[in-house]
Amino acid sequence: MHMSDLDGAEVDVAAESVCFSFNAGGARGPQLNDPIAALEQPQATLPHVLSVDNDPTVRNLLVDYLGQNGLRVTAVSDGSSMEAVLADQVVDLIVLEPRLKSEDGMVLAFNLRSRSAIPLIMLSGRAEEADRVMGLELGADAYLTKPFRPRELLARIRSILRRRSAQVPQGRPDGVRAYRFDGWELNLGTRRLAHSSGQQVSLGNHEFNLLVVLLGSPQRILTRGQLLDFSRLYNDEIYDRSVDVQIMRLRRKLENDPAQPRYIKTQRGAGYVFGVPVKTVY
Repeated sequence: MHMSDLDGAEVDVAAESVCFSFNAGGARGPQLNDPIAALEQPQATLPHVLSVDNDPTVRNLLVDYLGQNGLRVTAVSDGSSMEAVLADQVVDLIVLEPRLKSEDGMVLAFNLRSRSAIPLIMLSGRAEEADRVMGLELGADAYLTKPFRPRELLARIRSILRRRSAQVPQGRPDGVRAYRFDGWELNLGTRRLAHSSGQQVSLGNHEFNLLVVLLGSPQRILTRGQLLDFSRLYNDEIYDRSVDVQIMRLRRKLENDPAQPRYIKTQRGAGYVFGVPVKTVY
């Protein structure tokens, strides 16, 4: 393998099982044999790339190079580890080697595409046209062959993420997997609210529902009635003042100074507004 210049090097390496996770802006940690251990790293709100590859050198290269270029990377060696990450975290794009040791990556790609629209790049040791065509027909957004140039892979990832962001209408509730704001990520699948510092916040059902509504309409005034309806808190025994109680609880968990909130602001006589920009992840 040639890695003296990551920007220009073509990478050609051999395989061994390992799992590795990296948070951009931090130092690379030790190699991990347990894929779940990588999930215990502090959560970041940068775009999250999942690498699935037999080869530890390729995985470590992607962790380092992509991590140094504004992406958060988790790297695993097999399909079961991939599924564990997808079940627990929000992934923006997958880089998949179709030739894995114990399973067919093409089958993984087929199963993934049958249930998910997560962008997929195949990074393969197979250069045959038939493999490339099959990968693209299975729904891959791009197909690159090894040896590869990290800069080209990074450019493909950025292009796909930009295109996906432009195609998705903001504010649409269907298909949302997460909301990200100011270093926080609310994972709608696991109902987990985590900060890039590693802090995690436990939310009750009403608090979670209310926060989802606020994040779905950032920087827009919502009345108490709208918050009740949209968060499904309303019933015959709950009145609009219950929203104030839930807002107070959320502020205590989110705000540095609940008395002077930065996120959930009161609009007197009107309702509440979520005061910072929010990114929607589909």
